[in-house]
Amino acid sequence: MGDRPVILWLRQDLRLADHPALAAAVATGRPVVPVYLLDDDSPGRWRPGGASRWWLGTSLPRLAASLERLGSRLIVRRGPADAVMPQIAEEVGASAIHVTRMIEPWAADVDRTLKASLAGSGIELKRFGGAHLFEPETILSQSGAPFRVYSAFARAAMAAPTPRRPVGAPSRLSAPQRWPESLDMASLGLLPCHPDWAGGLREAWSPGEAGASDRLSAFLGGPVARYRADRDRPDLMGTSRLSPHLHFGEISPHMCWHAARNRAASGEEGGSGVDKFCSELLWREFSAYLLHHWPNLPEVPFRPEFEDFPWQSDPEVLAAWQKGLTGYPVVDAGMRELWQTGYMHNRVRMIAASFLVKDLLVPWQAGQSWFWDTLVDADLANNAASWQWVAGSGADAAPYFRIFNPVKQGRTFDPEGTYVRRFVPELAKLPAEHIHAPFEAPPSVLEQAGVRLGQTYPAPIVAHPAARRRALEAFAAIRIKA
Repeated sequence: MGDRPVILWLRQDLRLADHPALAAAVATGRPVVPVYLLDDDSPGRWRPGGASRWWLGTSLPRLAASLERLGSRLIVRRGPADAVMPQIAEEVGASAIHVTRMIEPWAADVDRTLKASLAGSGIELKRFGGAHLFEPETILSQSGAPFRVYSAFARAAMAAPTPRRPVGAPSRLSAPQRWPESLDMASLGLLPCHPDWAGGLREAWSPGEAGASDRLSAFLGGPVARYRADRDRPDLMGTSRLSPHLHFGEISPHMCWHAARNRAASGEEGGSGVDKFCSELLWREFSAYLLHHWPNLPEVPFRPEFEDFPWQSDPEVLAAWQKGLTGYPVVDAGMRELWQTGYMHNRVRMIAASFLVKDLLVPWQAGQSWFWDTLVDADLANNAASWQWVAGSGADAAPYFRIFNPVKQGRTFDPEGTYVRRFVPELAKLPAEHIHAPFEAPPSVLEQAGVRLGQTYPAPIVAHPAARRRALEAFAAIRIKA
């Protein structure tokens, strides 16, 4: 009985370093059986989208190769977790299943069901932290209630014990006497993804634990020093681009936090950038915190008065937005960056989201669904919290009446039009003073740049001043609590 293995059930924790569930499995002295289960049933509508499936299809073989170097292997199965995991446990005679906790509501439901079903078999389901700096139950107000505003949450988090320091990966894993059968990785159908973004995604990303480590090192080696100023500039490489690696757990937030703090402590320039970067890690924490305490966040407005908002769902304007054909260059550049690379710069995400829900009055859930399918960093908590924040229906103190002017935003954060030229090449020859508003350019300028509005590039689908007035009237039609 002493050699009954421990199953390491891998989900959004595709790494070997700083992995509490793995470290605890190794500490038992028992063989470890790493398992990845593609469960498209339990998440329902929140099963991995197209871009996420490409990421998984690239990351999982790299994780398997890393496990082989430790004398182990990755067992791959598919199906509903509460049905398949007990089968695997019985096949290998497991003593326990170790898993990293997920805060997604569907995952919490699966864990409860699985724990109950295993109880009679003597197999324990042990959940570990590691996906977040703070477990959501540990940051509460003095009254014991969860915080509804980021600033109060952040103060409480910073007053809490410092996030634990990361630990290294094991040097070897003990193999079981018999391995369970595994599906061939290709049979999961993750690659090629649909739609076939593979060319653009391969060029932009290197999924896997090594890619995550390289991305963090590159960021802390330079851009972090200018992060506070450059993070809002889509024309610059000023952000960490760690979000997909964090979502899939190829790197832990603890590793990012302490590596950044060590960078600041070294005395090198960049302390201000490190502080801002750590505050962005806390925003990620806050989104997960909101989803845990308000599990219906992806479906219904956080502020219930927004249930009566007079949305105007129009399939044609939604399609124009999705394709990057709105006639507003910075919005279109963002939507095309998303389609080509599975990513959109954070400042542009806010501009594009504001345009959809406020200029076009399309429900935020429609934008959330599109991002879910097209973002490589699609994360249920981040996606829902951010879309609701932009819509004005979410947590925190963002004014609902804030309506981004896409022309002004483009001129402020892409002053030379570099970002627009990259992703909207039909406007590349326009001078900087006109590239964010080609509909205002003199005919001679358009002709010289080879731009024919309504033909080579669309005219605006709405006039922003009128759309802004319409949005404010819609907000006035509901009773918004201060």
